[in-house]
Amino acid sequence: MDRAKPVFWRDSRMPYVEVRKAADGRKVCYAPHSHAQWSIGAITEGQSTFCYRNDSCQVGAGDLVLINPGWVHACNPIDDQPWAYLMLYIDTQWLTTLRYQLGLLDEPVWEDIATAIISERRLYDGYCQMVSCLLDAQAALSDKETEVVGFLSGLMTSLAGKPYQPLMQVPDQLRVVVDYLDQHVTKDVSLEELCLRSGYSAGHLIRSFKRYFGLTPHAYQVNQRIQRGQSELKQGRSIAEAALVSGFSDQPHFQRTFKRMVAATPNQYRHSLSGEQVKTAGHK
Repeated sequence: MDRAKPVFWRDSRMPYVEVRKAADGRKVCYAPHSHAQWSIGAITEGQSTFCYRNDSCQVGAGDLVLINPGWVHACNPIDDQPWAYLMLYIDTQWLTTLRYQLGLLDEPVWEDIATAIISERRLYDGYCQMVSCLLDAQAALSDKETEVVGFLSGLMTSLAGKPYQPLMQVPDQLRVVVDYLDQHVTKDVSLEELCLRSGYSAGHLIRSFKRYFGLTPHAYQVNQRIQRGQSELKQGRSIAEAALVSGFSDQPHFQRTFKRMVAATPNQYRHSLSGEQVKTAGHK
């Protein structure tokens, strides 16, 4: 197997979890982006830069990074140095329910997690053990479910004592804009139209939107389109169909944008490993 190619794992019996494995991340470069899911990743080799909202730092082997849904981030190689990682994407509503059932939330509504980096060996080893189980074609479904629930329950409980700092309250004018963009993901929305809806000038709108959401309105919409494209590909849509449904005028544009933001081609993402494929891939 080409170590530079990312490996994705999904199982329709566990639709709330997805794994991405990168054995050689030197060519894996992300543009700033966000996910609808909550995600956690382990750096298993080397170092990389971790840009998370307004902060930037280096993370290395033994570190875990935690990323809230909707928070703009990017993790990229340093001067072509080797690095590898294991990422886990968890459905936000599923994790919200788990935290609520554990008594960590007063109501079943998502609450962002303050911690962004963990360097505790026990949690790192537990995470790698969980992902290894998910990638093991011989492991029973019940074992995989137990590993995921067990690890995340322990992690969420350990993080519950961390002070939570809520984000700045989004102004109503910007909430109107982001809601409109969410409802018209595939539509070409002009900056002029957004200005009319918000009452902001073009420059003020772009600066303010980026301050609160980490992206310009246009970049935010492109990010939403790529998220929709990922969802369509996971459901078995062809690349051409996913591009069209996601609002891209042509397939090449979709493929270029997808690779820039997901650091994988649509075809690589679409063909996830499961069952015996995982076993075979692990021995190449």
